[in-house]
Amino acid sequence: MLEHFCECYSDLSGLILCPVLGSITPLFIPNSRIRPIRLIGLCASLITFLYPPVLRIQFDPSTAKSQFVESLRWLPYENINFYLGIDGISLFFVILTTFLIPICILVGWSGMRSYGKEYITASLIREFLMIAVFRMLDPLLFYVLPESVPIPMFIIIGVWGSRQRKIKAAYQFFLYTLLGSVFMLLAILLILLQTGTTDLQILLTTEFSERRQIFLWIAFFASFAVKVPMVPVHIWLPEAHVEAPTAGSVILAGILLKLGTYGFLRFSIPMFPEATLCFTPFIYTLSAIAIIYTSLTTLRQIDLKKIIAYSSVAHMNLVTIGMFSLNIQGIGGSILLMLSHGLVSSALFLCVGVLYDRHKTRLVRYYGGLVSTMPNFSTIFFFFTLANMSLPGTSSFIGEFLILVGAFQRNSLVATLAALGMILGAAYSLWLYNRAVSGNLKPDFLHKFSDPNGREVSIFIPFLVGLVRMGVHPKVFPDRMHTSVSNLVQHGKFH
Repeated sequence: MLEHFCECYSDLSGLILCPVLGSITPLFIPNSRIRPIRLIGLCASLITFLYPPVLRIQFDPSTAKSQFVESLRWLPYENINFYLGIDGISLFFVILTTFLIPICILVGWSGMRSYGKEYITASLIREFLMIAVFRMLDPLLFYVLPESVPIPMFIIIGVWGSRQRKIKAAYQFFLYTLLGSVFMLLAILLILLQTGTTDLQILLTTEFSERRQIFLWIAFFASFAVKVPMVPVHIWLPEAHVEAPTAGSVILAGILLKLGTYGFLRFSIPMFPEATLCFTPFIYTLSAIAIIYTSLTTLRQIDLKKIIAYSSVAHMNLVTIGMFSLNIQGIGGSILLMLSHGLVSSALFLCVGVLYDRHKTRLVRYYGGLVSTMPNFSTIFFFFTLANMSLPGTSSFIGEFLILVGAFQRNSLVATLAALGMILGAAYSLWLYNRAVSGNLKPDFLHKFSDPNGREVSIFIPFLVGLVRMGVHPKVFPDRMHTSVSNLVQHGKFH
């Protein structure tokens, strides 16, 4: 019985078709029946969430080859096919995506009263696109899908955003990501003309000249750097976070920021190894500047969401240092930190959402003394603050420790600067918690006090469990990804 169940679920088409069907069904239900629409969206996302645990059971960690591979002839005359698969690098990103979408639907359960049907549809389409991105084994379609993800995100920011500048923020988010990717499209067309295919399995065995690699690497970098984001193309992120609804910020921080770093791991590093070695000092320089600059900038912010947004930029640039250490420790640590950041930053944005729902402001100066009026919230917020500081025993510690080990093997100065960024991270995390939770209450500004309700607590519990699980017993993650990471390092002859 169990074997038959696993065989049925091993077909990854269901992983994509389920959110697609879930996004179409509400369109045939009147807007007045909002409760059935929400239930359909939640059920579709929960069913999709059931697929990855089965995949993890069936997944064979002893091979670096893509598993559960599916192929669909898309443009046969141009030898472009719809190749899908999962390996040790992409497995946990698929799991993270299917985990966060039900959370986003629950977050908007009571708040998205206007255009509720459209909200559910946009959320599930976004899930379908992101799952397809992490499974895609074709650079051309990998270009198409990430450029499609901003469309539902653009709608979510523009329609359900919180301020008057939401339209500007939505356009800024969309244009930044689109313009950067134009160069990647030109590079993919050049690859297609030279090799006659965009199949990643074939391209990994193709040797490009060093000059051609440098040109292609720069074109791919222009796209991925905006999505990370790296300094100086990070301006869109704080604005998008401030204007996006809570659910939008959760997906933006939890998943969308990983598209750029995942692109480096999947395409730039293995396809262009010589160019990667050539540009590693450049990446180190940009990342070190970004970590220190954004950490110091965070200390001067007055908006709760901007503080977490700049913190995300610092953490993601620490990830790029780990990736371009080009060793097993650095790359493995960067993947672990991406997964941890997807949980920690999402949870912090949920905490800000709880405060905003009650007090309708995100300005730090209006908060203080919450420990006496919202003790349960203060305890939860404190735990996520410790996780953001990478306290030992939380999920981020393992990833950051491995990144420092990997970076130190390559360049001790870069590792020292990255460690300085971690110290600054602890500084702004404690500063934020102290300003919001400790001190005197400010009744002139805040009037309605209530701890998180049952729905909000049920949303926080999976994050608490996940962060402790990753921090205390992280072995399952390196076990699944080790072979794929080792193959990436050996393929590029980086060791």
